[in-house]
Order: sequence, then C-alpha cells, then structure tokens
Amino acid sequence: MAQLPAPPKVLLFDVNETLLDIAPLKQKVAEVLQDPKAPELWFAMMLQYSLVATVSGQYFPFTETGAAVLRMLALNKGLSISADDAKQTLSIMKSLPAHKDVEPALRRLKAAGFRMATATNSSQEGVKAQLQHAGLSHFFERELSVESVGKFKPHVDVYTWAAREMKVPPADCMLVAAHGWDVAGAKWAGMATAFIAREGQQKFPLAPEPDLDATDLLALAESLGA
Repeated sequence: MAQLPAPPKVLLFDVNETLLDIAPLKQKVAEVLQDPKAPELWFAMMLQYSLVATVSGQYFPFTETGAAVLRMLALNKGLSISADDAKQTLSIMKSLPAHKDVEPALRRLKAAGFRMATATNSSQEGVKAQLQHAGLSHFFERELSVESVGKFKPHVDVYTWAAREMKVPPADCMLVAAHGWDVAGAKWAGMATAFIAREGQQKFPLAPEPDLDATDLLALAESLGA
C-alpha cells in the first residue's frame, strides 16, 4: 500500500458494487439465464463490450450494452430473450440497496469536509435514480456519469474529465472503487486510489498498488481521519 502525500480534496466513488449491493441484480440475471454462475460472466462481458465500443469510438448506455450481452449469453444456452425483456430484467439496477456500511461512512466523510462525487459507468438518468432510491443523493456534490464524456471507465479520459468537472487536478482526487480495473485506471490517470474489498473482488496484480486498501467504506473513512 502506498503512502498518501496529502489527504485528497475530492473523493470520486464508483457506484455499482462499491456503494450499491448488486446481489439482487445477480439473482435476476441467474434466473433469466438459468445458471447461478452466469452473473459473473455477464458482468465481465458487459465491461468487455462497453470497452469494445469505447475503443471503436462508439457509445451505448451501460444497461443497453448489458441487455445486449444478456441476449448473447441466452443464445449460448438455447434461450431466447427479446430486447425489451432484457432491458426489463436489468431495470432492477435502479433499485439496488446500499451496502450497510455506506450511509454511515459517507456521513462521516461529509462531516469531515471531503468533497464527494460519483464517477460511474451508469447513465446520468440511471445514477440519479440509483442514488435517490438508496437515499444517498444528498451526500454528493455531483453525480458524474460517463455518459457525459461518451467513454467508459477505465479509459484515461474519463478520470481526467471527472477531475476537470470537480475543478481540481487528478492528483487531488481519490477514486474509491471495489474493482481492480477501476482503481488501476484511475491510478494510471494520476489519481490517488482506494480499493474496497467487496466479496469476490481482487486488485489487478500488474497495476500499481492502491494508496489505501479497505474492507469497507467505514474502514476507508477511518483511514482518512473521518
């Protein structure tokens, strides 16, 4: 773990899995694909194809990409899912609950004076609905979505754009995420990073170490002196 030279001025939070519990989403995907192991493959392929679009100069909303991938995986299993049914399956993303540690941790961080914003692959409309449903909207100065830049994390442009939106250099930001690819991308973009060790998530061994490792957001708040 690296040593922070100074406390970050801005905390940028990934949303899905970092702040919100995606267990209900995984259960829904498993039911539709009739396979309890399918959600992990679906999420990985959704990320893969979002990056295929990004490097090809294209952009589709995250749930649209997710619905397309869901239909691809269904075909592999001899199942047929319409585009509308696939999108309806993923509509549960807008009503995911927050992890139990999130609200008290964000309250402590806000009271300590940290500026906070999201930095999510969800659409603008999606993240707004997600935070409102989870009761977290009031903690964030901005609800930043990759939709505004038309590229998905972990593209370097997303992180530098997010820093510009918060009117600080990347070095003054800390990206907080439960995904190894996300903290790797932010670190390579010049940000400080905090890896939140949600169940089943690991750091990317080829990336620089994150500045902070935390079991949950309450542990992160304590590490930041909040």
